Amino acid sequence: MALFGRDRLPARATLSRFLAALDQPAVESLRTLFLKDLLARPLGKEEQSGGMFDRQGNHYLVFDVDGTREAARQRALPKTADRPAPQRRLRPLCAPGYTGRKRGEVVRSRTTLLQAHTHQWIATFGNPGNGEYRVELRRAVTAIQNYLQAHHHPQEHALLRLDGQYGTGAVLADLAGLPFVMRGKDYQLLKRAEVQIRLKLPPDQHLTHPESGMVRTLYDCPDLPLGPDGMRCRLIVATHQAGAAKSRIGVTRSGVVYELFVSQLPQSAFTASDVVALYLHRGAFETALADEDQEQDPDRWASHTATGQECWQIVSQWLWNLRLELGHQLDPDPVRTTEFAPAIAPTRTQEVHAQAPAQGYGPATVALPWKAGRFSGQDFPLQPDGTLRCPAGQALVANERRREADGSLRIVYAASICSCRPCPLREQCQWNGSATAKPRQVSVLLHSLGVGSAPLLWRDWNRRHYRQACMQLLRQQHVEVQVEQGLPVTPTLSPAPLSRAQRAHYRLDWSERLARNARVPTASQVTIKLFGVPQTFATWLDLTTG
Repeated sequence: MALFGRDRLPARATLSRFLAALDQPAVESLRTLFLKDLLARPLGKEEQSGGMFDRQGNHYLVFDVDGTREAARQRALPKTADRPAPQRRLRPLCAPGYTGRKRGEVVRSRTTLLQAHTHQWIATFGNPGNGEYRVELRRAVTAIQNYLQAHHHPQEHALLRLDGQYGTGAVLADLAGLPFVMRGKDYQLLKRAEVQIRLKLPPDQHLTHPESGMVRTLYDCPDLPLGPDGMRCRLIVATHQAGAAKSRIGVTRSGVVYELFVSQLPQSAFTASDVVALYLHRGAFETALADEDQEQDPDRWASHTATGQECWQIVSQWLWNLRLELGHQLDPDPVRTTEFAPAIAPTRTQEVHAQAPAQGYGPATVALPWKAGRFSGQDFPLQPDGTLRCPAGQALVANERRREADGSLRIVYAASICSCRPCPLREQCQWNGSATAKPRQVSVLLHSLGVGSAPLLWRDWNRRHYRQACMQLLRQQHVEVQVEQGLPVTPTLSPAPLSRAQRAHYRLDWSERLARNARVPTASQVTIKLFGVPQTFATWLDLTTG
């Protein structure tokens, strides 16, 4: 009924009783059939495959994992000694949890998995309360691996986008090595020495939001060990000035809002702004959830059992995918290509001194040893406070920044002459030893990062057009039903005596219901004619055309 866009669904009581009869093995079997049906008929052809192409031309498939919550309101029941304990029908289905902006006392969480280019649902997993997000994430990763295997796509070129709920190092072990980008919520990372050192250096890029105009300053920290296993990840710190109202996302320190983004995308193919923009682009996932709520309402309370509610949500996603597939057959438009991020233009000499390189900076480097037994720039490590520390324990402060001809940035650090004159290590530190009249200086170079020059491309299909085309066609069809002459009917026999159960209208079991609803052999043949169906669409559905 939902497929054809009808307004009247089965009665709530009828649907609830049917869904309550399902058990967990039946739901898992339905989930397996749902994924098997999805993988059996891909939407795109080989020459029209959706995906994302990085700056080196590699093809990625993007998947979005996010949770949604539905709150249930419960009446306040009197609890006195002369009354029995209250029994809530939604007790096994819901539990107390975070309700967000929704009104209610108990909630049920649902984790959904979406293919970002075809807009097909791949899986849904529900649990009472706040859910079991790590267990559901592992199941989602398994579904993604099955999807990649069916489409013969390498796992290293799949991208998993996660929201801040998963933004800790503990979940990295659940991703099974899949590349990811997610918002971090472990702000203790800001206290790390390597992160503090990077924040004291010039930023890599500036990212301006096209609608709000907010400018984020980006600092790229590659090869940072995270999680209990020390997995090497890429941490991007985004900062912006705090406003009058408290920021809902990030942590505010000294009037600056810090946001964390964690990823494993390589620096050679994705700049820092590319990674942050890819995560912020997952906001398009919310529109898919909004369309789902408007067209199918999968979070409607259809059953008072967990298995029945999950079955309802799986069927809802199945109908969504079926509408997409039928819409692609009705209107087979080619895949659309969007320039997600422009190509990086080569830096011209006249612009070198005006701005930082568009691709950001690589790791800070210093000069190599110039003479045996003398201190080189490598003996002056960077400190979290933005200074250099000499072998004698004195600080060198940055006093000059200048842009080089190749686009790199040179930062000159200098010590105090009052610290260098009485230093016992002066002979090993300066060129002329104690005869040198100037303090020690060290140059730190930030070279331009080597990133592919190709643009970042995003190829997908329209999310809403195909489903609307399918529903519009089904609503405008003209149907004729013809009943042919049936076989001669045998003489009717006198009705059999009723049993007490039948007289009392007891509920029938499944065998009795199937026998009651079975079509008799002498029934006449019914022919249904559909008008207004396109020829190619009817051929794809194996319909007989006249």
